[in-house]
Amino acid sequence: MSSSLVVCEVDESLKEKLKKFRFRKETNNAAILMKIDMEKQLVILEEEYEDISLDDLRNELPERQPRFVVYSYKYVHTDGRVSYPLCFIFSSPVGCKPEQQMMYAGSKNQLVSAAELTKVFETRNIDDLSEEWLINKLSFFR
Repeated sequence: MSSSLVVCEVDESLKEKLKKFRFRKETNNAAILMKIDMEKQLVILEEEYEDISLDDLRNELPERQPRFVVYSYKYVHTDGRVSYPLCFIFSSPVGCKPEQQMMYAGSKNQLVSAAELTKVFETRNIDDLSEEWLINKLSFFR
């Protein structure tokens, strides 16, 4: 029952942006950072980044507020193949307000569905967010 609970809708312009992002032709790392407009109860675009490493992205995330990130990552496999997985990262740091955590957690599935993503990861500590962390998570998708 909780998986179908919709706390916040996804902004229509954000849905379009996510669709375009999914089919982007660039081969650099890029990210879409999203937040919830608490008054409108709507998931909205906060910022877009081109050519951004996970280390740099980590520095853009607030320390005490949840955020959603869709990250396009240039992944060089151990056999030399290159792929560009789209990763959904839910950052919900320890110390967030409980009502914020619940609103983000309750809206996550709706956003993942709208973005049509399958590589969904979560972190409670933004210091964990690194290339090594992501490669470890992606290793489950062979």
